[in-house]
Amino acid sequence: MNLCARILRMAGWKVSVTVPDMPRCIYCVAPHTSNWDFILGELAIHSVGRTAGFLMKKSWFFWPLGPIFRSIGGVPVDRSPGAPSLVDALTERYRNSEVLRLAITPEGTRSRTARWHSGFLRIAYGADVPVVLAVIDYSTKDIFIHDVFHPTGDIQADMRAVKAYFAPYKGKFPEKFSTADEDETH
Repeated sequence: MNLCARILRMAGWKVSVTVPDMPRCIYCVAPHTSNWDFILGELAIHSVGRTAGFLMKKSWFFWPLGPIFRSIGGVPVDRSPGAPSLVDALTERYRNSEVLRLAITPEGTRSRTARWHSGFLRIAYGADVPVVLAVIDYSTKDIFIHDVFHPTGDIQADMRAVKAYFAPYKGKFPEKFSTADEDETH
C-alpha cells in the first residue's frame, strides 16, 4: 500500500477503481463542493498508481504555487473576456497526444449551481475520448471510478445523463451540490 492509500485509509476513505487505465480520457469528477475534493482526488488517483492533470483558475498559478501545480499536471484556465477557447485548445491537444488524462469538475465552482459547464463533453466528443465518471461521496466516504460515458454529441441529453449519474451522491457541503436542470429554480 502506497502513502496516498494509507493517508486515505487512515482518514476512513475507501477507493475503488474498476475502469481500466486509459491513455486518453477525461475524468469527470463530482460532487465538487470543497477545496478538499482536489486533495482527495489527487490522493485517490495516486493511491491506485494513476495520474491525471487538472484544470484550475489561472489566478492560482502565482509564485510559488504555479510551478508546483504545473509539475503535478495543472493546466491554468483563463476565463477573462477574449481569452482563447479552452475547449478548442484541449480538443486539439487530445487529438495530438498519445497520453492525456485530465480531471474536470463540470460544476466549475464549489458553490451551488445547476449550470454545469459542457466543455468536458464537447472536448470528449470532438477528440473521441471517453469520459470516466469519478465520484467523491462524503456521505459514505467512498471515492470510486466504475463507469465510462461515451458522449453522443447531443450535449443537452449527455449532460442530463451525466447529472443523473451523479445525483445520488453527496459532497462535503451537500447544499452546494445540484444536478437540477438549469431552468429549475431552488
